[in-house]
Amino acid sequence: MNEQEIHNAEICVIKYSVMKTQISQASWGFRSVSYWITLLLALGIIFVGIRFILQPQVGATGFGIGFTNVNDAVYGKVKGIRDIFSGLVLLPLLWMRMLKATAWVFTVAIVVPAFDFLIILFYNGSQDVAHLLIHGGTAMTMVINSFLLFRGNSKTAIY
Repeated sequence: MNEQEIHNAEICVIKYSVMKTQISQASWGFRSVSYWITLLLALGIIFVGIRFILQPQVGATGFGIGFTNVNDAVYGKVKGIRDIFSGLVLLPLLWMRMLKATAWVFTVAIVVPAFDFLIILFYNGSQDVAHLLIHGGTAMTMVINSFLLFRGNSKTAIY
């Protein structure tokens, strides 16, 4: 093989890799369960964040730890913008159907409901079953969905 043939072969390999990536990304999306679970959870946390900004006391009560002081409401607004960001960060990844990036960002985010669960457990105790179920159920749903997202990297991306 001469230099030109080697160069052409390298270009073909690069083009094949790009096409393969685009095809695998294109196969994950609207017809995938993991896509819709991710979208619903992202929109859900955006809603929670908006509620914390507009009605901090209602948001705090829904979280499981109400405010004890009127001045605490500012912390609800701080939490609200962080919740909104947590949901928004996933939307462009979903829009561009970036499965691997979505899987990693979503999986790392599991620490949030897991620690929320622990905070409720240590602050309110095990008798606050309703709030423990909300945070624990969210964490478990995210674990299952993360499995589906990473499994979606296989040849059949219907997950």
